[in-house]
Amino acid sequence: MTRVLRIARTRAALTFVLAGLMCGTFTARIPALTDKLGLSEASVGVVLLAWGLGALVTMQSLRGVMARAGSRAVLRAGAPLSAVSLAGIAFAPSLPWAVAAAALFGMAFGTVDVAMNAQGSTVERAYGRPLMNGMHAGWCVGAISAGALGTLAITAGVSFEANLVAVAVVSAPMAFLLSRGFLPDPVAPAASPGAPRRAMPPVVYLLGAIAFGAFMVEGAVADWNGLFLRDTVGVPEAVAALGYPIFEAGMLIARLAGDRLRARLGTRRLIIASGLGTSASFALVIVTASPLVAIPGMLLIGLTVATVSPMAMSLAGTATATPGPAIAQTGAMGYAGLLLGPVVIGFLSHAATLRTALGVAVVLGALIAAAARFLPREPAAVTGVQPLRERAAEPEPEPVSLAA
Repeated sequence: MTRVLRIARTRAALTFVLAGLMCGTFTARIPALTDKLGLSEASVGVVLLAWGLGALVTMQSLRGVMARAGSRAVLRAGAPLSAVSLAGIAFAPSLPWAVAAAALFGMAFGTVDVAMNAQGSTVERAYGRPLMNGMHAGWCVGAISAGALGTLAITAGVSFEANLVAVAVVSAPMAFLLSRGFLPDPVAPAASPGAPRRAMPPVVYLLGAIAFGAFMVEGAVADWNGLFLRDTVGVPEAVAALGYPIFEAGMLIARLAGDRLRARLGTRRLIIASGLGTSASFALVIVTASPLVAIPGMLLIGLTVATVSPMAMSLAGTATATPGPAIAQTGAMGYAGLLLGPVVIGFLSHAATLRTALGVAVVLGALIAAAARFLPREPAAVTGVQPLRERAAEPEPEPVSLAA
């Protein structure tokens, strides 16, 4: 493997770490933002919604930009801008300013999310073997590091503003330097004059639906696991706070092993197994009344759901000639699940109980497995990075006759 490819892989993985650090710093210090501005829970929800909608709008509008500019150029502009907009949240003097700053951060971060997945797909194609789960493991490392640094900052008496600015000051130049080692995206064949614009392949929307389900499950755990463990299972708040870090630890472990599993089992089989495992793990957690089952169950949910969204992004990157537009579409659908999931569960828990509402995640796991059955078939040892458009065009093998 050439030195250029090794550098590109390392820098792409570090970009995922940096993105996780910036996003994790924002979420970890939300309580400090709440205290600074005297926000209610509803106001915090508005700030988070502004961030998510900003990311979603940008992702949905990036298809043409990614096709023309490529992931390297988009990351070179978007990643430093994300760092600058993170610092802007620190100095928001009121709720309207915080909402505006969060929306700008979301818009900038949406470009980073799409472009780093597209760059990961480009590196994966160049290597010819699965790498995307390892890239997303970098995100987990960054998010966990953000939580640890946030805790350290609080313990040391570092202000909310200083914490966010310090991360921004480090992240902006680092993001730009990392972009210098990226690979150019594959070049799409030029269309003939007057040719109609190619529609997005249907498999991209199928992968978007799979990502939607996976992100919705992840959002349900992120936003509701603490309340579920404290109010439904009945554990102390300090213990309930361990639920999300344990879930993230499971995600990290699964993503570190995910590429090897994918190479051995095949993408389609692994997504089916992950969906069924997610459904079973979530069912185990929501039916139990024992903390000794519920808290380790968060680890199981992380282990089972972790590989679904990276593989959906990876396959989307092989569905078209250039990875960016398809990944933008799949990412936008996935983020819609991240936004919608906590809201749906909130409404259902108000109408019934939180235990009943979280049953949505059980259904989503089963739907992920069912949707994956419609993905193109592949042999068990497939690398997972052969373009889907080529797999779909391959003829079925002739049956082998056993007759003499």
